[in-house]
Amino acid sequence: MSIGIVGLGYVGLPLAVAFAETGHDVVGLDLDQRKVAAIRNGDSYIEDIPSDRLRGVDGLIRATTRYADLAGTEAIVIAVPTPLTRNREPDLGPLLDSSRAVASVLQAGQLVVLESTTYPGTTREQLVPLLEESGLGAGRDFNVAFSPERVDPGRTDYTLRTTPKVVGGLTEACGDRAVELYGRVCDTVVRVSSPEVAELTKLLENIFRSVNIALVNELAMLTDRMGIDIWEVVDAAATKPYGFMRFEPGPGMGGHCLPVDPFYLSWRAREFDMTTEFIELAGRVNQQMPYHCVARVERALNDQAKAVRGAKIALLGVSYKAGVGDVRESPALKIIALLQALGADVHYHDEFVPELRDEGLRDEPLDEALDGADLVVIVTAHPGIDHARVAAGVPSVLDLRGVTRGVEAQNVIRL
Repeated sequence: MSIGIVGLGYVGLPLAVAFAETGHDVVGLDLDQRKVAAIRNGDSYIEDIPSDRLRGVDGLIRATTRYADLAGTEAIVIAVPTPLTRNREPDLGPLLDSSRAVASVLQAGQLVVLESTTYPGTTREQLVPLLEESGLGAGRDFNVAFSPERVDPGRTDYTLRTTPKVVGGLTEACGDRAVELYGRVCDTVVRVSSPEVAELTKLLENIFRSVNIALVNELAMLTDRMGIDIWEVVDAAATKPYGFMRFEPGPGMGGHCLPVDPFYLSWRAREFDMTTEFIELAGRVNQQMPYHCVARVERALNDQAKAVRGAKIALLGVSYKAGVGDVRESPALKIIALLQALGADVHYHDEFVPELRDEGLRDEPLDEALDGADLVVIVTAHPGIDHARVAAGVPSVLDLRGVTRGVEAQNVIRL
């Protein structure tokens, strides 16, 4: 089978490799010439896809910037970014542009699947009309479905193969085609009745996490004022064998999905004369966490009779989650910006992130970053770092991830 993948990022490239590894011919399209060149050279830029794995399917993936190359494929999967505007509203620009381009080469009998996370109704109301500008009819001349991506970067226990794949077709026949497609690379395919159900399924998954993270983050701000250790509270509550699911506080949410998806649904809800107050409140709480963390930095330095201005502050970890180099929507970026605005001398150590160009910072060796630091802030708890040793060698540590819970020292402060 020949399969086209539009968008070769965190979603598209792993999908392309998965299909190629099962013997299918893949046309991978991306407008970024650097990505296309890298794939042609067998060099992966996605952490979950080692370069040797990419080279193992050499000859089965053809990288291109030309939409015309998709005309000969049997199925086309669209996996382009769906970010937010500055006003926190959906930016469907990349999706609409790619849809129009696909329409220009669409052939009768092809299957088009949208994987980009979006609000309910996007497939039917946005994608289908654009594809039908080709003169072909959706559900009649070609098939359409929505199947949300469930990629969790850096995770090895649940992969594309072992994570159940949700699929919603525009028609019964569309659903049949999509189920058959994903059955080639996924052990379990969960079929739902419509694209809208599949679209909302993805949003529910991430909003569930957003709301629960916001809850424990708000409690962390409260327990800070009450003088109670939030980590001890969470540990104790987690001993209940039913009715409780563990979520931990932190400096905020990162990645492409969690900070973005709730706003997609709240924006869509307004078109139905409804305000999703619960969802929007959770988003606001999580957005506030970097400010709370910076306030804790100010207090930690104040306890040393030092000001933020001129203080050397070393951040450990700047990616949005442990074990990966993804900085999309990372709360560390907001924390850095706020500290720099206050005049702090900010440094960071993160072996997964060589450079933060916009912030004018580069990764420093751990000892160099710690040398002379007035305060060390653990923002992302990457594996391989002895945080207890770090705490023993610096004047003060602010732990935003709870990894120093076993350390009893006067200079250790926890969120």
